[in-house]
Amino acid sequence: MSENFTKLQERFIEEYLLDLNAGQAAKRAGSKAKDIYAAGAGFLRDPKIAAEIDRRKLARSERTRIDADWLLKRLADEAEADIADLYGPDGALLPVSEWPEIWRKGLVAGVDTEEIRVNGVKKGEIKKIRLSDRIKRLALIGKHIGVNAFTENVNHTGLDALADRLARAKKRREK
Repeated sequence: MSENFTKLQERFIEEYLLDLNAGQAAKRAGSKAKDIYAAGAGFLRDPKIAAEIDRRKLARSERTRIDADWLLKRLADEAEADIADLYGPDGALLPVSEWPEIWRKGLVAGVDTEEIRVNGVKKGEIKKIRLSDRIKRLALIGKHIGVNAFTENVNHTGLDALADRLARAKKRREK
């Protein structure tokens, strides 16, 4: 434990780095606050705690060699992967051991195999590949590089008009 932090603060930092959920980190750290989410947000507002979290994140990225560049490259490789690479020249699905590495590391969510039998004799099989969500990867890339199509935009219509009406009502009351 660092000398700069209380036991609760130190525990919060450790717990926060597990899932980056401030409320749950405050709860797991042992915060007695009634509103754990407010407690978690309070911890994050503390400049010393925020700086320590950033320092530990950086150290973790250096240890694992996983950073924003690694993630963006991985997402790009996954988004560009060609499903044709899973099939041989005869159109048959290759054994998993012959798939390109990018497909073996998460692009395929599963393979379902069903035997075709006629009078108890195997005549063939059907293999269905379940793919993971490639659109999600593109959205993550878009958010990272700032493509505005992926920016959530919330418009509150009518608030300006309401503010004008309140201002006029206030002026009438003052007269």
